[in-house]
Amino acid sequence: MFWHDVLSSPTLWANLLFLVLGFHKSKFMKKIERIVLTLLFVVLACPYSALAAGNGSSRATSKFNWNNVMDAIIQVESSGNRHAKNGNQVGAMQITPILVKDCNNILKQRKSKKRYSLEDRFSIEKSKEMFLIIQSWYNPHNNVEKAIRSWNGGANYSVRGTQKYFEKVMRAMK
Repeated sequence: MFWHDVLSSPTLWANLLFLVLGFHKSKFMKKIERIVLTLLFVVLACPYSALAAGNGSSRATSKFNWNNVMDAIIQVESSGNRHAKNGNQVGAMQITPILVKDCNNILKQRKSKKRYSLEDRFSIEKSKEMFLIIQSWYNPHNNVEKAIRSWNGGANYSVRGTQKYFEKVMRAMK
């Protein structure tokens, strides 16, 4: 927020303009003018989002559309059956109790009051919400390959161990 406040301050811009245009005769003011212009160039050359992203957040942008990936994972995991069970993995996306706990821990760290129960794994809508929470936390750059492989092999997946799953999901996406 600091950069947003600095860059949106009309007083700052007015003072800078006054400095650049009003006092450019002295050597001191020429140095200040160069510094101001250099800073202005740096600020404008850097993407605003990069400056704002310095808040330590690990959240993916909400603009990324995960629907095709989630739908393909649902097809591969359960053929769309929200009642599917395989050991401790249940629901359309075959969610484990550990993933539910991880989602709840992420929500807690984000100061959210929302929590998921083990029964929520049987809801396709809530399963997708949990997928999005996991991606926003562990995959902030929205890497589709990482999302697919980690859904199958966990955070420390191996490429070799998740290759067949990855290929199935990619085929389902087409």
